[in-house]
Amino acid sequence: MTVAAAYAMSEPDGHFEKLAIERRTPGPRDVLIDVKYAGICHSDIHTARDEWGGAKYPCVPGHEIAGIVAAVGAEVTKHRVGDRVGVGCMVDSCGVCGPCLANEEQYCDNRATMTYNSPVDASIQPGGYTMGGYSTQIVVTENFVLSIPEGIGLDVAAPLLCAGITLFSPLRHWNAGPGKQVAIIGMGGLGHVGVKIAAAMGAEVTVLSHSLSKQDDGKRFGAHHYYATGDQQTFRDLRNRFDLILNTVSADLPIDNYLRLLKLDGTLVILGLPENPMSIKPFTITGRRRALAGSNIGGIAQTQEMLNFCAAHGIGAEIELISADEIDGAYDRVVASDVRYRFVIDASTI
Repeated sequence: MTVAAAYAMSEPDGHFEKLAIERRTPGPRDVLIDVKYAGICHSDIHTARDEWGGAKYPCVPGHEIAGIVAAVGAEVTKHRVGDRVGVGCMVDSCGVCGPCLANEEQYCDNRATMTYNSPVDASIQPGGYTMGGYSTQIVVTENFVLSIPEGIGLDVAAPLLCAGITLFSPLRHWNAGPGKQVAIIGMGGLGHVGVKIAAAMGAEVTVLSHSLSKQDDGKRFGAHHYYATGDQQTFRDLRNRFDLILNTVSADLPIDNYLRLLKLDGTLVILGLPENPMSIKPFTITGRRRALAGSNIGGIAQTQEMLNFCAAHGIGAEIELISADEIDGAYDRVVASDVRYRFVIDASTI
């Protein structure tokens, strides 16, 4: 075992504190990564504060990890010492089920091993559950380590490992591109990356946000149109407009209002996770053969495709770089929607 410094939460109502954690000694197929940057995702907050239940403590969150390879096992062929690499939401999967064989590890029939708070054998991570990227080092099997191209900074690349792939995957799956009308609900940590990616794919992009307060940013990121959903005229003006709508917010929305914005055979994809169940009126979707769907992150191959695409188009997250002792305050600001648009921890401060 090796020892790494980390920032962890010890109880749901606690605060982040620095502590030493054990990492496994790299095996033949393992990669040891010196973490340089770790993004803060709202999922980190839900987990660290046990808002979804089942959190294990001490909890070391972080699944938007960018760093440099420090060592590799004898059988590693995909990465070398000194490589720029990233780790996203998963660090392993069964590798033999249908989804895994189809490069859709995020839908593993036997449940993928997530980067933190996921049960594992104690030989893989002391304590019996994974610990994430709010740390100085992490050990990951080579198949779940991504290459970060030189065309993008490690700091702005880190959030792409979750926020970026969460938007890229449905945009690819539902064929966003030239001639397609795409709407993004929300201009936060997820939505702003989605605007950039959809615009780079060639789609005509509309932002649907509660107000026009971020309109200038949205246009700068590539949005062609920007509407305030707080104005009910928006839902009248945009009726039957879109091929694809991506909902990135976790608030309880009047989902029928948004479904009516879809044209014939259009799809609304749920990415944000609202607290309460949603209901729809069946006639809203039957009238124009509309679809309501959901999407997770992408598989490893698609995540690599996303990183390559973002590097080629100069796409990175808009970030606010913080030190490790600012994590608690950053969490509160994320909950208050007071960040433009993603917090990233400088791991050199851990």
